[in-house]
Amino acid sequence: MNTPPGPGAEERGHATPPAEEHHVVIIGAGLSGLGAAIRLRQAGIEDFVVLERSHDIGGTWRDNRYPGAACDVPGHLYAYSFAPAPSWRSTLPTAQEIHGYLRRCVSDFGLGRRLRVNNEVREARWDETEGRWHVRTDGHRYLSRFLVMATGLLSEPHVPELPGLSTFRGPAFHTARWDATCAWAGKRVALIGTGASAVQCAPRLAASAGALDVYQRSPAWVLPRLRRPVPAVERSAYRHIPHLRRLARTGVYWLRESWLLCFAGPAHRWFGTAVAALAGLHLRRQVPEAELRRRLTPSYRLGCKRVLLSNDYYPTLRRAGVRLVTDSIAEITADSVVTRDGTARPADVIVLATGFTVDEPAVAHRVTGRAGRCLSDAWSGGMAADRNIMVPGFPNMFLLLGPNSGLGHTSLTLLLEAQLDYVVDCLTQLARRRLAEVDVLPETLEAFSDRLQRHMRRTVWVRGGCHSWYLDSRTGSNTAVWPRSVRSYRRLTRHFRTDGHRVRAEDR
Repeated sequence: MNTPPGPGAEERGHATPPAEEHHVVIIGAGLSGLGAAIRLRQAGIEDFVVLERSHDIGGTWRDNRYPGAACDVPGHLYAYSFAPAPSWRSTLPTAQEIHGYLRRCVSDFGLGRRLRVNNEVREARWDETEGRWHVRTDGHRYLSRFLVMATGLLSEPHVPELPGLSTFRGPAFHTARWDATCAWAGKRVALIGTGASAVQCAPRLAASAGALDVYQRSPAWVLPRLRRPVPAVERSAYRHIPHLRRLARTGVYWLRESWLLCFAGPAHRWFGTAVAALAGLHLRRQVPEAELRRRLTPSYRLGCKRVLLSNDYYPTLRRAGVRLVTDSIAEITADSVVTRDGTARPADVIVLATGFTVDEPAVAHRVTGRAGRCLSDAWSGGMAADRNIMVPGFPNMFLLLGPNSGLGHTSLTLLLEAQLDYVVDCLTQLARRRLAEVDVLPETLEAFSDRLQRHMRRTVWVRGGCHSWYLDSRTGSNTAVWPRSVRSYRRLTRHFRTDGHRVRAEDR
């Protein structure tokens, strides 16, 4: 939600608390924020603090605890390269495993005393005179030379405007805000959405619900999920033979990097067609009924929307008591979901598997740069950042997993690590050259964005014939996905250079 900053302590008549002063303030304690904290420590930068709005660390993997929540990327590739995880119990780890891994990282790298949980940022404001960021949370203030925005791509659940939703008498919640107290066994459950979260939780809901209605706006391309348990002997080998673990990671890296051929480049249409044939075969094998199969066949090219992995979603839709509903929803009543054709289907529980708000992050309304300009205003024509990291007019601020940082073919951890290297190199160079301030120039961002969108025009994410969450709702441009290889992004961010930036020297 785009909540305006609440009143500070001074506005409520209380004494203003003293501000904590740090070299770096990191906002967010998910995968990117914790990665930033670890890399800062490894670079010898110890004066930092991590602000987290929730009671616990973990970000996406703390919030998404719905039944069946798991990663679609092999664990070897999802863990940080600088904090290997040799003990995944399956090749595609569960949300609980990943959350546990991140907690171990906090312990192993001594981050506990730098964490400030239950500390939601209400305002982050650049002070031109002081050359510092002023950050205000509920009851606390922080001052820092540098600000790292690590709030993530998928942190704000998208709740569609369904007429009457607030009048529904039973439990109604988003998959990223799962109600663990809800007992759906024997109940009539309405699952709204058929994306990645729905595909994972639908089989678990159907196993004990009295009835399950799955509401589909558009079908997805679904491929088999190649997941296997990792035997104890294999996990032991990875722990005791680091070279073997690195070899496994390298193999997975190049395999997943090759997936880009399906989505981008001169031959992506040919490769995408070949993989779509495999997806079609998967559908035919699991759904023999012609009419149901027709309703589950996408009309757009594979990759235009996120490709899903599942072995049990299609069989779930064939179970007794499970219905696939393809008519659009007209309204929600106190005890039913009503579709456009006038059919009212009773429901005791509503689960919203409706994704996230990506093109307008809530935190952007709370960040103010030079001349009092809000980040949301800077992005009014669409999100953009030079190298996906820096925005003109917001000095000494770095974005992690910001605009165009998503990946359609491999692990976003790889892109994140490239961004972390860039930020650390920037901070190191500024300190060595005694520079107090850095701000990317508007023309630098414009040139970068032009090149990025030229590459984007040759991808299935733009030319695939669908409307997806990858596309900005205001401009129609793709502001979510990186259109090239991870290797190309690593080359782009290997070293920070002051060319194309405005810098200011420290006061002597």
